[in-house]
This record gives sequence, C-alpha cells and structure tokens, in this order.
Amino acid sequence: MTEVNIHEAKTHLSRLLEQVANGEHVVISKAGRPIADLVPHRASPVAFGGLSGELAYDDNTFGEPDDDIQQMFYGADHASA
Repeated sequence: MTEVNIHEAKTHLSRLLEQVANGEHVVISKAGRPIADLVPHRASPVAFGGLSGELAYDDNTFGEPDDDIQQMFYGADHASA
C-alpha cells in the first residue's frame, strides 16, 4: 500500500494510476488523514430487461395525454377540454 498527500497525488497521478493498474492500493491523505482510496476499476455487468415480466400496463395507460403535463410543457392553450 502506498500513501500520498493530495499535492503528491496531483503531481504524480499518472504514476499512481500505473501502480493501481498493477494491483497496488494507493491511499490519498489530507493533513495525514486518509480521504480517498485509488483501487482498480471493476466493471459491473449491464443487464438489459432487468424488469422484464415485473411491469404490467395496457394500451389505455398511454391513450390520452395528461392535461397537467401538457400544460407544463405547452401552456394552458394546449390542455384538452
């Protein structure tokens, strides 16, 4: 583990990122107190359709525009009567 102050982290960021990419843990401190950890990025898997089968609606849900929303976007003249 490497510990650096903020000034040193700003000055040597590229070097510190190389260390992190090689598996090292870097701690950035302010006035001797740890405030941040530099650790390797871990990508999160993206799941499309995560709510598939959990939401239900029918065509009537989206049938008519909502008067309040129409008024907010277009003014009173566009609200349906």
